[in-house]
Amino acid sequence: MAELQTFIDDLRAEGESLDALVADLPEEKWATLTPAEGWTIAHQIGHLHWTDSAAILAITDPDGFAEQLKAAFVNPAGFVDDGAAEQAARPPAELLADWRAGRTALVEALTAAPAGTKFPWYGPPMGGVSMATARLMETWAHGQDVADALGAERVPTSRIKNIAHLGVRTRNFAYSVNEKTPPTEDFRVELTAPDGSIWTWGPEDATQKVTGPALDFCLLVTQRANRADLDLVADGGDADEWLGFAQAFAGPSGEGRAAIGSSGEGRAAIGSSGEGRESKVDR
Repeated sequence: MAELQTFIDDLRAEGESLDALVADLPEEKWATLTPAEGWTIAHQIGHLHWTDSAAILAITDPDGFAEQLKAAFVNPAGFVDDGAAEQAARPPAELLADWRAGRTALVEALTAAPAGTKFPWYGPPMGGVSMATARLMETWAHGQDVADALGAERVPTSRIKNIAHLGVRTRNFAYSVNEKTPPTEDFRVELTAPDGSIWTWGPEDATQKVTGPALDFCLLVTQRANRADLDLVADGGDADEWLGFAQAFAGPSGEGRAAIGSSGEGRAAIGSSGEGRESKVDR
């Protein structure tokens, strides 16, 4: 439980960080377009509220979630967008209040769930740590969209290690999504944390290696920046190929963002948001 609480605390803090960006926004600012095509700030917050509500249902009422899942499969390509649009149409003050209440309810549900419980989800069932990490990842990613829309600079924190971990652990899934066979060898990933320390995954003697800033890696695996604009270095052909399609979410890969200065600057496909179906990797 102590380990889970650490992830829950990180999830709470990430929500508060995004909250600070939108808390004092004038009502008209909620209609500001974000880099996700067709999505305003209201869509971004609405989507997070919608998905948090789904997570609460999965934790507290698995049968009720199963019914919701059936409805989702009726419209697999549009149910996420429809949910975001429905929430975005609400008065901003009302949406903000409900998103805040939902974040609190999600933290309470995760805290109260019996240890070792697996919760149903849009992919395979997830444990508490995976659910908290997936919600943190999506909150951070959509928070980046909001920050970009507002021209705000976010200071990275140690919480992004959770996202980097998902990015590393979902390597084979990313290969499968792109109909490729994953390499049998583990890669070495060495990332420079916000405090200057080094986070590592994989064997030191691996022939395939990725290095660079942890922030850049997280932006890449959430498709919030184009690889051409990031300081990530791949040593080895397989590692280089992986960085071309790496993703930390379980939704289908979108087009991603165009490189700065190219046509479509700052645009991102909605599919790159994770579509409410975060990482399939348990921890």
